[in-house]
Amino acid sequence: MTESFKSGFVALIGRPNVGKSTLLNQILGQKIAIMSDKAQTTRNRIQGVYTSESEQVIFIDTPGIHKPKHKLGEYMTKTAVQTLNEVDLVAFMVDAEKGYGRGDQYIIDLLEKSKTPVFLLINKIDRVHPDQLLPLIDTYRNQYNFDEIVPLSALQGMNVSTLLEQITKYLDEGPKYYPEDQVTDHPERFIISELIREKILHLTREEVPHSIAVVIERIERDDKRNRVEVQAAIVVERSSQKGIIIGKQGNMLKDIGTRARMDIEALLGSKVYLELWVKVQKNWRDKEGSLRDFGLFEEEE
Repeated sequence: MTESFKSGFVALIGRPNVGKSTLLNQILGQKIAIMSDKAQTTRNRIQGVYTSESEQVIFIDTPGIHKPKHKLGEYMTKTAVQTLNEVDLVAFMVDAEKGYGRGDQYIIDLLEKSKTPVFLLINKIDRVHPDQLLPLIDTYRNQYNFDEIVPLSALQGMNVSTLLEQITKYLDEGPKYYPEDQVTDHPERFIISELIREKILHLTREEVPHSIAVVIERIERDDKRNRVEVQAAIVVERSSQKGIIIGKQGNMLKDIGTRARMDIEALLGSKVYLELWVKVQKNWRDKEGSLRDFGLFEEEE
């Protein structure tokens, strides 16, 4: 007799830069969410689909919950909070190295209003001494009655299989929402723009990252040359930022393009010709029209 098939939706929440995207990529075995050491890397809810013979788990990697400073920040926080009421399970990730903080308490206060089961994921355990772990677990356990607590290392893959086993126990029987070879519900256009944005986050200085957007203008397959041609605009808020991204003699832009092209080729399984340019659009993060145009703002139903 075959076991019943389980499925469900899991929200990954936490403060910025705790490793949610790293965990999602580790579970799926490939990159669909961008990773950076800079906060607020994830802007949209990234839907990642993990499928095995007995289960399908749809992960929603929310933007890091933080106190917003502009319309983009407000949208990111609102998006993360809304997700709590739309899923079967909430996985609240914290950073073992940084420990308990006020930002965590803000999220715990939000969780108090939710009736969904909540897991505590203590990430980056490879960076702390085992003796530090138990007191840390007690600190969080005193703040909230978590259904499960799973220490792990998203980067190293430690305890990730244990996490998946625990999640499965909390899921009900359900359908296969996506084909088993599909790992995300986002179109290629979105993932390509995120891969380009990741390279900018890695390579540019602090004043640039949060004020950039990447807009894919054209994706077209050139069968004669056996390649995919991608044209993308990098949008910044100030002329000085444009200069930083272009770099001396165009070297920074060239470096961004070279690194992004390698990831895009891995994603598409094809040779890629990538053309990038930079344009200035002042204060775009505070303009709903711009956020909508760049795919960072969704209409409310």
